[in-house]
Amino acid sequence: MTASAVEIQARTLAGYADASRLRQVQDRDWVLDQLTTAPQTLIDLGSGIGQLLQAALERFPELRLAVGLERSEHRLAEAAERLRPYGARVALHQADLTAPEPLPHRAEVITQTSVLHWLHPDEERIFAWAAAHLAPGGRFLLTTYHPARDAHGLGGEDELVRDALVALGTPQDAVPGVFERGGVLPIAVRTRTVDDLARVLGPHLAVDGHLERDAVVTVESAEQYEHFHAATFGDYYSRLVPAERRAAFFRAVGESAWRRQRERGHVSHMPVRLWQLTPR
Repeated sequence: MTASAVEIQARTLAGYADASRLRQVQDRDWVLDQLTTAPQTLIDLGSGIGQLLQAALERFPELRLAVGLERSEHRLAEAAERLRPYGARVALHQADLTAPEPLPHRAEVITQTSVLHWLHPDEERIFAWAAAHLAPGGRFLLTTYHPARDAHGLGGEDELVRDALVALGTPQDAVPGVFERGGVLPIAVRTRTVDDLARVLGPHLAVDGHLERDAVVTVESAEQYEHFHAATFGDYYSRLVPAERRAAFFRAVGESAWRRQRERGHVSHMPVRLWQLTPR
C-alpha cells in the first residue's frame, strides 16, 4: 500500500513553514516583541525550521549567536538551509529536550514557543537546563497553551481527533479508551495547568511576569487544516488507527476542522500564556 502525501508529510513533519502561519507566527512575534534590547546570544529550544532564529537575526543585527536545539532531523535540515546566509552567527544542535546535553553557551535570552507539552512529564529537566544556561540577568521566554479539557482530559486538538475517530466508526464514548490503549496522552493533559506548571518550574526559575492572549485558529479549507495537523502533530494521533485507515483519518481531521470553521467562525481558540522567567 502506498502512503498518501499527507501521511508522508506527517512522518517527516514537512510543510511547517506554511502550517505555522495558522498559529506559530503569532507566538514568534509576540515573544520577540518583549526584547527591547538586542541580546548577544539567543537560544531557541525546539527551534524547528529556524523561523524564530531567522526573525531574531533580522530584527537584531547585533545578535552575535543564534542557537537552535531541535530533535527532528528533517526540521534541522530545513533550518540549516534557511539560516545558511547568516553563517557563523548560527549554531544548530540536534537534541532531545527531555535530556539535553550541556552547551558552552550562556544566553541573555532563551525562548521556547508551543513546545513544552511535548516534554511531558519531564518538563523540569528543561527548566533546570535553561536556568543553568542563562547569563546573569537573562530571561527565559516561554509560551504555553491551556485548552479546556473534559472529564477524560480531552481538549484542543484532541477534540478534532475525537471527531475524526467517530467519523471513522468509533463510538464517541469509546474514544477515551482508544487513546489509552494507543498510548496517546491527550494534548490537553500534556499542556498541564498554569498552577501545575508553576510548581514544576518553581525549583529552578522565578516568574518575573506574564502576558496572556487568546490563540485563535481559522482555516480556508479542510485540506489546509489536514496539512496543518500533519505538519504540527506528525503521526502522534494517526497511530490510533490501522495503517490502511490513516489517510482517511487525516481527511476526517480536516473535515472536522472545516465544519467547526463554518459553524463557529474558527476552528479553535484557547488561552496562551507567555511566561517571563529568570533563574533562582
